[in-house]
Amino acid sequence: MPLIEVTMVHGRAPEEIRSLIHEITRAVVTALDVPQQSVRVAVRELPKTHWAAGDVTLAERETASTTEGAAR
Repeated sequence: MPLIEVTMVHGRAPEEIRSLIHEITRAVVTALDVPQQSVRVAVRELPKTHWAAGDVTLAERETASTTEGAAR
């Protein structure tokens, strides 16, 4: 029973997440030749304040780019 876990930043529409689940399920069924009913997909959404790269959160990066844009 394949379990696929996806972690992404919060903010996508429910329809987008549903489409993602559908496409992942289809890909796993095709790639692994398993029944659709055996595929599990878990989507975890994190706030921008909980996702960082290089010690800068996405929220901080967004704020910095907005501030830079306003200064121009």
